[in-house]
Amino acid sequence: MIDVTVENFEAEVVAASMNVPVLVDFWAPWCGPCKSLGPVLEKLETDYAGRFKLVKIDSDQEQQLAGMFGIRSIPTCVLLMNGQPVDGFMGALPEGQVRAFLDKHIPTAEELVAEIEEEEAQDALAEGDTSTALEKLQHAVVTDPSNDDARFDYVKLLLQLRREDDAKVAFAPVIAKAAASRKLGALKAWMDAIDFVAFNAYGESAGADFDAKITANKRDFDTRYARARWFMADQRWTDAMDELLEILMRDKAWGEEAARKTYVAILEIIEPPKVKVADGQIPPDDPVVATYRRRLSSVVLS
Repeated sequence: MIDVTVENFEAEVVAASMNVPVLVDFWAPWCGPCKSLGPVLEKLETDYAGRFKLVKIDSDQEQQLAGMFGIRSIPTCVLLMNGQPVDGFMGALPEGQVRAFLDKHIPTAEELVAEIEEEEAQDALAEGDTSTALEKLQHAVVTDPSNDDARFDYVKLLLQLRREDDAKVAFAPVIAKAAASRKLGALKAWMDAIDFVAFNAYGESAGADFDAKITANKRDFDTRYARARWFMADQRWTDAMDELLEILMRDKAWGEEAARKTYVAILEIIEPPKVKVADGQIPPDDPVVATYRRRLSSVVLS
């Protein structure tokens, strides 16, 4: 618990809330309900073990801050996240109700562990350490099964390592969500392409067969789409998107927009994690992704 004044408000509240939720307790020494709420808040700060930060503001001594938040009665608590107030409550609530309030906004311990594991996995990947990355991502998914971002990265890495069976097992718990999620839908499109190629027994010689059919008929979209999925299964991403663009330039709506949807799925798959930059700066776009986004826009909007 930290006492906050005008002098340290920016650092202890606004800046701190960019990293962890900050609960601001407006109180005063003469306020009876404040004296009963204070110990409850301090106990919960300990119980939550760093998942939120508690600060106290004496509304009599810091009237400027109280006025900034529109405080009309005390105790009043305001929760800030990412520099902005997101919720609050008035009065000396019992511990159970304060817990319920916090739990609406504050990540669980499992969610925090999974986020840390995912960040460490991306750092390992950046260093070329795929085995550590895979271990970290697997642990993130086990720790927080609802973390779809971690699961996306885990399944994606398994597929990149050509461990398709393991990828299907890891993807099975969220397969029903694929239709409503761009990320999960992209993974499903990739696995469907792998299954399509395996079912049709397309080997290395398939390229010549595709070329012959397309040379005979430039509008043989079934063959073009099959070749794009063949490239996709082999992780030849730009070749796949080039083939899909050939379809889109001739018929944007072919196959209920199958070419456009598959193209977007590939962009989702090859989009690298955003690099860390200084506050206020915008992470640079990956040049390949940026180029193929522009190419898709120019074709779709033409």
